[in-house]
Amino acid sequence: MTQVAPQIQAQAQAQAREDFEARLRRIGAERYHDLHPFHGLLHGGGCSPDQVRAWVINRYYYQHSIPMKDAAFMSRVESPDLRRAWRSRIEDHDGCAGNEGGIRRWLRLAEAVGLDPDYVASCEGVLPATRFAVDAYVRYVRDKSLLEAVAASLTELFAPAIHASRIEGLLQNYDFADDSSLSYFRKRLSEAPKDVAFGLKWVLDHADTAEKQDQAAKALIFKTDVLWAQLDALWGAYVEPGRIPPGAWVPGEGMADARAA
Repeated sequence: MTQVAPQIQAQAQAQAREDFEARLRRIGAERYHDLHPFHGLLHGGGCSPDQVRAWVINRYYYQHSIPMKDAAFMSRVESPDLRRAWRSRIEDHDGCAGNEGGIRRWLRLAEAVGLDPDYVASCEGVLPATRFAVDAYVRYVRDKSLLEAVAASLTELFAPAIHASRIEGLLQNYDFADDSSLSYFRKRLSEAPKDVAFGLKWVLDHADTAEKQDQAAKALIFKTDVLWAQLDALWGAYVEPGRIPPGAWVPGEGMADARAA
């Protein structure tokens, strides 16, 4: 009897872990921003050059904020093992020896679509809603529990599929698309799985009560909302109704040819 009880308990724990992972994956299936109509427009070749530029400008604000989010997270981590594992995320974006980093690769995309990379890096033309959403994510990771902070990063579970779809769609539909301009997405195909394997295991290991699992699930939902809000802002400003708020990028601004002139 005493030998059977631990086996039953272990089976129950394994089932609970499996059910929790399935719950997290359902959140992505239902709420990830690959479902947003802007991505259908972009990947299907339906975006005008200026709509592509608006996406590049606003997505840059998210990209350049990710290392700051990760640095804020690491500043609260007492475990050297966790800091060591997380550090590569900053290097993936900021760069290190032998790796130019995702931010520079994104600016190469900006240049390919005709934008002045210095203008994009200034973040001057970012939509207010983009700025609010991304800044909220950085604060969330800084202020919430470590479990919630790591769980919020698990949108990376769903990223490889959208990167692959984006590469295919952009190559088929836009003249600017080539190996150089799309290098950010190709690199993420190898970087993201490494990060998410670690993050998912960490969340599954540490969300060991129903309450903690609820916290982690809500954190992931929050992150999907952050991503969705950015695309809603793009759609409203540059697709329909096309109402660009004061201070946001206006087509014709920040162009590479203007700097050359």
